[in-house]
Amino acid sequence: MKEVLKTELISTGGFTITMGDLLNAAFIFIIAFVLVRLISALITRSFKRKNRSDGRHFSIIQLFKYVIWTVATISMLQVLGINITLIVASSAALLVGIGLGLQNVFKDFISGIALLIEGTIKVDDIVEVDGMVVRVVEISIRTSKVTTREDNMVIVPNHKFIEEKIINWTTNMLPSRFMIDVGVDYSSDELLVRNLLLEAAVQNKDVLNDIPYQPTVRFKDFGQSSLDFTLVFYSYNLFRIENVKSELRFLIIDSFRRNKISIPFPQRVIHYADKQEKQVSAPEMDMNT
Repeated sequence: MKEVLKTELISTGGFTITMGDLLNAAFIFIIAFVLVRLISALITRSFKRKNRSDGRHFSIIQLFKYVIWTVATISMLQVLGINITLIVASSAALLVGIGLGLQNVFKDFISGIALLIEGTIKVDDIVEVDGMVVRVVEISIRTSKVTTREDNMVIVPNHKFIEEKIINWTTNMLPSRFMIDVGVDYSSDELLVRNLLLEAAVQNKDVLNDIPYQPTVRFKDFGQSSLDFTLVFYSYNLFRIENVKSELRFLIIDSFRRNKISIPFPQRVIHYADKQEKQVSAPEMDMNT
């Protein structure tokens, strides 16, 4: 058995890999794989037991994965007789060149570590980044996967979440406030308009009606051709809120039509100036000449 383990598989100069070295590296790989699966299961079970589903356990699992696989990779290289220190020292100039060319990659890498450690943005959080409202699907070491309201998958560099201002709608687990603007004709009964807007809000199941989240109506302004109102409401349906707004607009327009309240459209009066054509007559010719 010892002779089999000492069998040389690769031998070049002073570098040799035996069957035993290969088996030791494979053993380290298996241990790392089992350890990652075990820790992932324990963390997930712990969060489920505490009824916490804030997505933070995904970040913790991801961080453990990177640490375990980094240590396992270094250990496997050492078991195979590869000197990591020598490799780093001999390729220092190359690494500097690579670092200068991959500054954004390293920036995303550091940002990914910060996201995983801080937990300010977690999986399943609804955030606004680059003008898009998205749901976080996965946070990796360099990039994160998010889905838009149109169910498109977008890859976002992690530095976007660190350097830019991000609105996290699910941080405090409270409902968010939304608004719908509507203008009515000046001849409309403003009290009736307010009641109809509130009735429309009450009819939608995604709109909260409990104190202190009851919908309200604001008399916004006296517009050029309309009385402008704003329906303010709260909802937990953050990601699909555009669908909620659409349903509310259907209810509002139907209610306005039944109550003969018109929504004016912009009108412009254009005055045309009359221009008289000037006719220039040619000088008369003397036919007798």
